[in-house]
Amino acid sequence: MKILSIGNSFSLDAHEFLHELSEQRGINLKAVNLAIGGCSLQTHWENVVQNNANYIHIINGGAWEEKRVTIEEIIKSEAFDIVTLQQVSHFSGEYETYQPYLDSLVQYVRKYQPNAELYIHRTWAYEIDSQHDGFARYDRDQQKMYKAICEATKIASGVVNAKIIFAGDTIQALRERLPKFDYANGGESLCIDGFHMSHTYGRYAVALTWLATLTGKRVAQMPFKDLDLDIITQICDIVNEIVFEK
Repeated sequence: MKILSIGNSFSLDAHEFLHELSEQRGINLKAVNLAIGGCSLQTHWENVVQNNANYIHIINGGAWEEKRVTIEEIIKSEAFDIVTLQQVSHFSGEYETYQPYLDSLVQYVRKYQPNAELYIHRTWAYEIDSQHDGFARYDRDQQKMYKAICEATKIASGVVNAKIIFAGDTIQALRERLPKFDYANGGESLCIDGFHMSHTYGRYAVALTWLATLTGKRVAQMPFKDLDLDIITQICDIVNEIVFEK
């Protein structure tokens, strides 16, 4: 399975453990990430039109070279089974910011990758005390931001006939259902800075959601790094519920 993500720092979060988790489960997966931190759908489309070499190119969550690339050279380089798109986080709950750029990007992707399945990455709401300037767009209310993201990505996926990767749903469920991640009451935040996922459970949970979604296979508990096995088990249960029962 070959995956191409045209994204930003939130796709970097999603990809960090994706290949490693697939290898652990005996799944042959290549994850290619084209990213610019803070990149919106509008900027992605402008980069296509101008053929700007502004993207870092990461394979399987590893390191990237200093040389930047264009979307065109990567999207033409090989056949991909899956292509993912996402809006920049602070606009992710405002569907009006998606268009007309999403439509244009989808047409472009389908021109060069006609057999690829298209997915919209539903990202997560910011932490309750996030200092990100974009949080003000949602009155600094995590629930309001989460619901707005759900609505915007639902509309977007329907308009362009894409599936959704429910990463944001997984993160919100962990916050609300597992005491370990009940940040408002002294639990651990799943973010490292109020908006990017932590390098432990946050990125693990997001990658696991991607893996279950893209493979269509339920995820079973397996030891991973030094993460608590009981917490891993609970995350797996929630991921399976969200991906296969939502």
